[in-house]
Amino acid sequence: MVTVIIPALNEEKTIGHVIGLVSASSLVDEILVIDDKSSDNTIKKARLPKVKIYTSPKLGKGGSMRDGLLLSKNEINVFLDADILSYPDNVIELLTAPLLNDEADFVKSSFSRQAGRVTELVAKPLLSLLFPDLVKFSQPLSGMIACRKSWMEKIIIENDYGADIGILLDMHLLGARIMEVNIGYIENRMQTWEQLGKMSREVSKAILKRVHNVDEKNLETLENISIIRSQMDYAIRESLIGLEKMIIFDMDNTLLEGSFITKAAEEFNFENELIRIVTEYSNAYTRTKSIARLLKNRTFAEILDVVDKIKIIDDAEYVIGELKKKGYICGIISDSYDIVTNHLKNKLRMDFSVANELEFSQSIATGEVKVPSAFMRNRHSKCNHDFCKSNVLFQLAEKYNIDTKNIISVGDSENDICLVRESGIGIAFRSNNNYLNLVADRVINEKSFLQILDIAY
Repeated sequence: MVTVIIPALNEEKTIGHVIGLVSASSLVDEILVIDDKSSDNTIKKARLPKVKIYTSPKLGKGGSMRDGLLLSKNEINVFLDADILSYPDNVIELLTAPLLNDEADFVKSSFSRQAGRVTELVAKPLLSLLFPDLVKFSQPLSGMIACRKSWMEKIIIENDYGADIGILLDMHLLGARIMEVNIGYIENRMQTWEQLGKMSREVSKAILKRVHNVDEKNLETLENISIIRSQMDYAIRESLIGLEKMIIFDMDNTLLEGSFITKAAEEFNFENELIRIVTEYSNAYTRTKSIARLLKNRTFAEILDVVDKIKIIDDAEYVIGELKKKGYICGIISDSYDIVTNHLKNKLRMDFSVANELEFSQSIATGEVKVPSAFMRNRHSKCNHDFCKSNVLFQLAEKYNIDTKNIISVGDSENDICLVRESGIGIAFRSNNNYLNLVADRVINEKSFLQILDIAY
């Protein structure tokens, strides 16, 4: 019998159809939906007969695939994407036939739709150069596969867009019998150009990672690899010309090489009180209100003087200038205070800042603070936090008429997790938070923003 494993992330519109089709096959006695922490009704729609639902502890398709294999009770497993409505009725039979007939150990699907841009511009050229035996596969990045569990257990599945090509290469390197089976016409969702950029990098990384027999001194080979990657980058850049784009920076320990309130505590001698508040108050709203009282009676000038004592990342001004040339709207979202973020915004010639509004009377801080409604949970919220930067993200996207897929966010701490996760491209910058590094699309460990220019097309 056959186990069908369906990794899913926010597929409420299609998951029921895919399960219904799979359930109709007499070969299938186990259906596993591995949910990647969906925020919509995917799980609710997947609660159908014969279906077991699990939420993966790791984000990413590769993690869901690994979890599915561990949970599977059968030797023969089929992986299907959850977002496709055009599977043929006999898709299970088509994919498993070579395994059941002992003609193959691993089956890769092909389909009538033209191969995608990453396949044509990156995967196939790299395969022809480095793994010419695999050029015969028309859809090397296809995620619809069938396999023997005993073979899949021998490999490590990538956790990103490199998962599918990585599996194919690992099976090839292990000497598995591989077949490609046509499953008809498949229409799947087009990726955004930002996603394609990430996909091209991760696919090429997965391929190059498995090259063991290429002479690194072969300049012609290295030059060809560089040309292949640059062609995809060029295609993406050309397609993004004129697109409305935005980049959002956190302030403390991101734009600044330190935290404003920590520096203020040193300058104004309230370190012990700050530690007490941070320790005692877990609620972000209450903590913000309490910390603001520590600044009571401090003048406008005194507070700005503290800000100016904190070093700005050396290349911040240059990188932001280059981003603006590329058409990016640049701004700050911080859980610090607007007097600080606005000062930094003006220094760096940024477009906006959103932060808590520290109140002043006659240029003297009253100790009161107003938390903008943009931070508060609303009908657009995708997390359960009462106070969250991601809520500001959605409001800014609406205000500037920019799809969140075209927004880059850069942060360093736990408070940035939702913001980074919900953005089109999320960047963890010099972060010690393991979960933030996990959900981020890119991790930057050096004290420089220059890498952002390679990401921001």
